[in-house]
Amino acid sequence: MFRKLRITILSIILVFVAVTTWLQNIRSADWSQTQRVVVYPINGDGDAVTAEYISNLSRDDFRPIVAYIERQGKHYELNNPLPLAIDLAPEIDSQPPEIPDQPGILNAVGWSLSLRYWSWKVENYAGVTPQVRLYLRYFNPKLHPRLKHSAGLHKGLIGVVQVFASHKMAKTNKVIIAHEMLHTFGASDHYDPATNLPSYPDGYADPNKEPRYPQDKAEIMGGRIPITSTKAVIPKSLSKTLIGPATAREIHWLND
Repeated sequence: MFRKLRITILSIILVFVAVTTWLQNIRSADWSQTQRVVVYPINGDGDAVTAEYISNLSRDDFRPIVAYIERQGKHYELNNPLPLAIDLAPEIDSQPPEIPDQPGILNAVGWSLSLRYWSWKVENYAGVTPQVRLYLRYFNPKLHPRLKHSAGLHKGLIGVVQVFASHKMAKTNKVIIAHEMLHTFGASDHYDPATNLPSYPDGYADPNKEPRYPQDKAEIMGGRIPITSTKAVIPKSLSKTLIGPATAREIHWLND
């Protein structure tokens, strides 16, 4: 009897999550309305340097991402002068579930559900309910020169982004944040995870360039600027990236 009740409760939860996700994804595809994103800073390492960096964050720090989406949207004749708004929530004193190191559907589903439950528990934003929630985990680069991978989920419109608590790396942080944010709107990665090299042609900013190398910019979901067929570098700012046609289709900016 208890087993049947547990299965029934789990089934109800899964149906609720599925319906909620479906409705959220429909809303996230409608760029005729302003897509509202809220970023939640988290001290990822508990360091004092990280804490000070977070304490000085403001909404204006994320304005370049908003401006970037506005510029890219105009290129695709997006019929909305204000396609994106980003607001800053108070710092969260809790760590999200760790992104699983091992791939697999069960691991991904389990982490996704755990993340959504954790997000519900720690919600501290008092403004208009956002379409997308991004949890930014900041780390002191002197203590953590390399960070674990980030993740943005279209199903759930939620992301966990690992970034550096450094003014020198603020522009690079914005590239990573924009990349993961676009995942939540439906964009997929356009690079080979085994090599981190952008995939041709969708991961190239200018796939028709002659000669092909070096590229001048990175396609935002390609992640890097191809220098040769076997070498690519991380863009230092959003100004060195663009949203290519494949990504534009995935986020419903192009319908052809």
